[in-house]
Amino acid sequence: MKTALLVIDVQMALAHDDEAGAERSCPDAGNNISTLLQTFRDLDGTVIHIHHHGLDADDPFNAEAPGAAVQPLAAPAVGEAVYIKNVSSSFIGTTLEKDLRADNIERLVLCGATANHCVETTTRMAGNLGFDAIYVSDAVWAYAATGPDGVTHSAEQIHSISLANIEGEFATVLSTEQVLALGIQ
Repeated sequence: MKTALLVIDVQMALAHDDEAGAERSCPDAGNNISTLLQTFRDLDGTVIHIHHHGLDADDPFNAEAPGAAVQPLAAPAVGEAVYIKNVSSSFIGTTLEKDLRADNIERLVLCGATANHCVETTTRMAGNLGFDAIYVSDAVWAYAATGPDGVTHSAEQIHSISLANIEGEFATVLSTEQVLALGIQ
């Protein structure tokens, strides 16, 4: 099964949140993303980068804002595809699906940020579109959040719930080690 690695929204706006002390899950996500990238590159696998560009001038992900820049650990290499999106799903407003199908890619390994936003949304759509989606549990992260009911949820709770939302319905949830054991085709 031809596989592609999708690295989603590993951008400086999130590094800025980390520097500001935001409560974050999965501190090893960056290292695991780097491992996945290096493995796919070493095996001449398909690597695709997704970057978010917010349309509001005040959005930290706006193309003109410092937060839109890619974190060095996820910088695209020469020849790797980069898609720019303006919404949570990497499939909306891009040619991603068409290009994946043209390249006969059937399996997607998804990682990046954040677990419960763009990675989860893209994973849900990938599953709905018929791709064999693998959501890498330790190569994503989430931040603490307070719901409309005033209840605060820790970053670890949100991360865990995101995994529960995805597993078995939209994707298979695996660790980086488990993904690497599968082999890349």
